[in-house]
Amino acid sequence: MRTDIPADRHGSFARTVKSLVVPRPIAWVSSRSAAGVDNLAPHSFFTVASSTPTIVQFVSVGEKDSLRNIRRTGEFVVNFAPAGLFERINATSTDYPPEISEFDAVGLTREPSLTVGVPRVAESPAAIECRLHAQPLPIGDSFLVFGAVTHVVVDEEDMDERGPLVRALEPIARLGRDEWGELGRIRSIRRVPYRDAAPEADLP
Repeated sequence: MRTDIPADRHGSFARTVKSLVVPRPIAWVSSRSAAGVDNLAPHSFFTVASSTPTIVQFVSVGEKDSLRNIRRTGEFVVNFAPAGLFERINATSTDYPPEISEFDAVGLTREPSLTVGVPRVAESPAAIECRLHAQPLPIGDSFLVFGAVTHVVVDEEDMDERGPLVRALEPIARLGRDEWGELGRIRSIRRVPYRDAAPEADLP
């Protein structure tokens, strides 16, 4: 048996879909207003848009301070969202008025970025500095924001010779409802080349 999910009164399936498209990484975006106020907010529609050049993307659901600030300055930082900062990450989603900085309201430390004027979160173990790649793309009630990566920084203790260590970074992810997730079992597997996967008769 299956359950058919009807749309809500607005014709949206978003509540159900957000519980199925999981886990979702979090872009903890810092930006700066034209008045010089530093904003910080989590956005849970976040991924990589391009490898070369390296471009990340996140979605602003509605016209929020992050979106308005990035449009004005063309800069932002995606701060890594670790489990150890769970409550403070969630607290930065509060709808503070534009003249109040979430850095100050939540008690987080500003750290100067290397390539953009927007500060990083000093307590975060990693950060991705970005410049706006193109004008935000309106899609329905949301806006897709593309950031060309200009610099990446990671705490030394969270790295080895191959790069960042996910166990050390301890990312949190957004699930459905009011639920968040942490890392569970991690499995490693290599891609199988066609030559190894194909039946012997198919090979030249």
